[in-house]
Amino acid sequence: MSYEGLDDQRMNLVLRMKEIAHGIVDKQPGVAIARPELLADQVCFVDEGTRDSPVVESTKISNGDALIDEAQSMIHEDEMLDVEHVLRFENGIDEVQESLLSSCFQQFLLWPTGDCITLEWVQDMMFILEKASQKTLPTEFCHVVQTVVVYKLIDAACSILREEPNCVDINCLGDDSRVIVVGDIHGQFHDLMLLLKHAGAPSENQFYVFNGNYVDKGAWGIEVFLVLLAWKVLMPQRVYLLRGNHESRYCTERYGFKKEVWTKYGDQSEDVYNKFLECFKDLPLASVIANCVYTTHGGLFRSIHAAADPSGNPKQKKMQRVDLGSLADLSQIKRACIDSPLEGPNMLLSDILWSKPSNRDGLRGNAGRKFGLWWGPDCTEAFLRHHNLKLIIRSHEGPDARDGGEDFGDMLNGYSIDHDGESGKLYTLFSAPDYPQFGKRRYTNEGAYAILKSPDFASPSFQSFKSAERPMVYPYLDLDADDMNLSKLDSSQIDIQASTSDFSAPQDAVRPEFDFEALGIYNAPSWTVQFPDGSGGTQAVQVPRAPLVEGLPLPPNIQEPHKGAYEYLFELVAGLKHMIATRETENMAHVSALQSRARKRKDRGQG
Repeated sequence: MSYEGLDDQRMNLVLRMKEIAHGIVDKQPGVAIARPELLADQVCFVDEGTRDSPVVESTKISNGDALIDEAQSMIHEDEMLDVEHVLRFENGIDEVQESLLSSCFQQFLLWPTGDCITLEWVQDMMFILEKASQKTLPTEFCHVVQTVVVYKLIDAACSILREEPNCVDINCLGDDSRVIVVGDIHGQFHDLMLLLKHAGAPSENQFYVFNGNYVDKGAWGIEVFLVLLAWKVLMPQRVYLLRGNHESRYCTERYGFKKEVWTKYGDQSEDVYNKFLECFKDLPLASVIANCVYTTHGGLFRSIHAAADPSGNPKQKKMQRVDLGSLADLSQIKRACIDSPLEGPNMLLSDILWSKPSNRDGLRGNAGRKFGLWWGPDCTEAFLRHHNLKLIIRSHEGPDARDGGEDFGDMLNGYSIDHDGESGKLYTLFSAPDYPQFGKRRYTNEGAYAILKSPDFASPSFQSFKSAERPMVYPYLDLDADDMNLSKLDSSQIDIQASTSDFSAPQDAVRPEFDFEALGIYNAPSWTVQFPDGSGGTQAVQVPRAPLVEGLPLPPNIQEPHKGAYEYLFELVAGLKHMIATRETENMAHVSALQSRARKRKDRGQG
């Protein structure tokens, strides 16, 4: 086939499709392999001119009737991949004839022709990413969203973000306007999709303000952030993305996002990771909605004059009074720091991303860690009164941070009223249900989002929601408590010490539970297997959750309680298969090492 006129993005896609085509011929049973080059050359394209808008694409590769024997042609139709989009190119030739088997599912996101993002493109992007999360391995993600798409999308978004002030003023005073405020998402892509479905997509009359923490602790931080960037580019005056403390090098190196990028982009990961970091620096820090509601990630902050004062020794500075900052101070922050400074005028960046409310009056440093401040009800009252505001909505703290505390709400329904004064209220909002995806303890919390409506934006309503179904993946967290300076971390981070370096199931992999007694089964299979311990006894070994589970998701016609039983058994079978395969690989490696040592001893003996 001719490559004339294809740009780098499309050239790479064509080459990738050829690889897939050859792989299918080589791997599928019943396929003659006499002339595999024919199959690769049957990958063709439809003229872009036949389509109104440049949207996402799924590959359809002809099986080639001449290459499939009679047995292969008996495949049932419902085993074939249902592909909703056809791959198209500007200088294409014709339409690809048939779809792949579901086991070879492949989809690709192309950057739109003319660099013009449309609503259809964004909707198809979300569809593609959701399907890819269910049907492709993380290591194949770089083929679903190539780096050229990542770079172009980030560049387009940054050209908008860097023009926004530190505190964006959101004018939404229309009669039927409403604003959705969203808290921490933490890479929980499927919960974000559920939220957008429930609350409704951004529109002319519906604004969105996201309070940060898009990445880390979840498996799909890239997907979350890219989708939100796409919405920002499409509707820059309706979607506002603020920065959280996890949009930093410091946190992403410790809580999974860097490892996620490394897993999904391999050799290209360093450049992709740095591109994301550059984008994080352009994110605004706060918003004022309809002249009455202030939102940010962490909270209030000190005066820039106090932060810039270099006088005094450390002991004296520690005893100095910390004055509350204003929106004028906030406007002077140089936000182009990838990590939060610990001194100087840009300390305010640390404050606004890391600070937490307290029931004790005053503004003071946070003992036990270097980032952020504690501020009391008097500070909330003073800030609201000084700026003629009625409400503060911040995020940063989920159920883990509030676990065991008595001062504030436990965040299990996704939000909490922390201060309630004469001038207004302070809310904490958290939008990641069933949190964290990766961690030693999984909270069965709900996420929530706030709804602000015209004309009374200062009287929010909160909508709680449960988690969406999401595919199983292994965690990207790889933390070693001995190598971490815990004095710099808040309680929500200290709780998470997961590792993926061992074969055994990660401690944070919460296994499914099901009450089999409801079905009359009293000896249900467990996730524990007894293995010889080498000394005549046995040891109990926990079955790990598999990265991919065959048979899931289940058809929608299967109802409870049978649905839960099937899911439990499918996951257990997948875990056992994964355990057997891993142990067999380890045994073979061990035998090979022994044989190698034996050969070396034999060679030395002969010498």
